[in-house]
Amino acid sequence: MRLQLQGRRFRFSLRQPLRTAAGVLDAREGWLLRIEASDGALGWGEVAPLDFAERPLCAVGLEQLVGEWMSRSHLEERLPMLSPALGFGVGAALAELDGLVGKAARQGWLAAPRSAELLPAGDRMLHQLEQLLEQRGRQRQLTVKWKVAADPDPQEWLLLEALLERLPSTASLRLDANGGWSRATARRWMERLVGDPRFAWLEQPLAPNDQEGLDELAGLGPVALDESLDQDPSLRDHWCGWQVRRPLLEGDPRPLLRQLQECVPYRMLSTAFETGIGRRWLHHLAALQQQGPTPVAPGLAPGWCPSGPLFSDDPNAVWEAAA
Repeated sequence: MRLQLQGRRFRFSLRQPLRTAAGVLDAREGWLLRIEASDGALGWGEVAPLDFAERPLCAVGLEQLVGEWMSRSHLEERLPMLSPALGFGVGAALAELDGLVGKAARQGWLAAPRSAELLPAGDRMLHQLEQLLEQRGRQRQLTVKWKVAADPDPQEWLLLEALLERLPSTASLRLDANGGWSRATARRWMERLVGDPRFAWLEQPLAPNDQEGLDELAGLGPVALDESLDQDPSLRDHWCGWQVRRPLLEGDPRPLLRQLQECVPYRMLSTAFETGIGRRWLHHLAALQQQGPTPVAPGLAPGWCPSGPLFSDDPNAVWEAAA
């Protein structure tokens, strides 16, 4: 079978800027990818790196792939050498061509389970929490994720106490420091929270390269790795605690798809703020995770992306919206 790749650029702004210890994210951009097989079948992918340094690698890789007809084996040989974001786009399209996901698959595209709610950094957190509680009441399924390590620690400590006063007893709380804490700060927060039944985990509390510190902290309470998994992908096979998996940033998604189909535990699916093409994958993988031994609310950041055809479930509509 011979294949031809096409790419189309997209860009959109988030509904509100996301401020983290790593900086401010207010927009997403990248490429939509369409692979056409010689028999007319189509597979769709999305290429949207978060790392600014990865964008030129994706651009160069796409330039080398787009437009020419090539054999399936040639593309599969090239895939492991592609940058992670581009690897996702190509692998996702090939998986759809093969019927591993999508209309040809036995389950089709699975719908997303209920997501955790993403709370912004700083004082706006309390206002958004109050709005959320007013909308959803005291539902037992409420899971919130708060971005921390973006403001001075004394200020965030006071906000934590205010959050804990307001958060229902049946809710679940995740704190995401994006690698922004010192060991002493992370230990202090862990000791404050570890006895609270609402506490789920600290997400990437220390720098990705401080694996020794992360291991020590995990001896005190639950730690979920995120950026560490991107910096050292071998941790995906060795870290026994929670893993925050952002499939659009990891490369070929077929290994993760297979793991979730085999019910591997302690995986949590998280958004990188996708268009509708990437979102289909995120929702499908999150639904598979729910069927496994450790079901947990995914991090889909509801309400943070705009609406419109770029976020449609129909890949043709997404493709046309990016024109």
